[in-house]
Amino acid sequence: MNQRYPSVLLENAVNELATLPGVGRRTALRLALYMLRRDEGYAERFTSALLALRKEVKYCRVCHNICDNEMCGICADPRRDQSIVCVIENIKEVMAIENTGQFHGVYHVLGGIISPIDGIGPNDLEIDSLVERVAKGEVKEVILALSTTMEGDTTNFFIYRKLSPYQEVAISQIARGISIGDEIEYADEVTLGRSIINRTRFTINEE
Repeated sequence: MNQRYPSVLLENAVNELATLPGVGRRTALRLALYMLRRDEGYAERFTSALLALRKEVKYCRVCHNICDNEMCGICADPRRDQSIVCVIENIKEVMAIENTGQFHGVYHVLGGIISPIDGIGPNDLEIDSLVERVAKGEVKEVILALSTTMEGDTTNFFIYRKLSPYQEVAISQIARGISIGDEIEYADEVTLGRSIINRTRFTINEE
């Protein structure tokens, strides 16, 4: 049964809020009514922040992390080890690993993982730019820190094959302290930190 709203404006707000991930129509209604109860200045600040995010946010020209300038703070930090590159799926994984305080290299954000069922292929990801970084000769190790799912393993294998000509570069993967099938962003900080520290050399079975 369709919900009837006393105002078209309220219904429009609910419809838009309900498009957010994990937000059902009941939650969307609560959010809309909450916004309505707040003062007008709050609503203006809220919408202004979202518009600024959409219009002004940039992506690091080196690692593709979200940032405010042409280069993110991690890539620009002289204290970070530029020779160790941790390959992750998206920005949420950068935040998760940074929260562990155990990694002092830099990142490469793929923007997703290979998933044919979702129509995502290698050309849709930042894999070529990773190869270009390695080709410059400054990278000594690439850490594959993708989710331990079939799609993550497929992406790991593809990247490994693309980087195989650069035999001087060590390719490792995070230790399997992360359970098979787990998403990196949901791992606790202690487990994730130990997985980074105890990373192992990446190997494949081609038999």
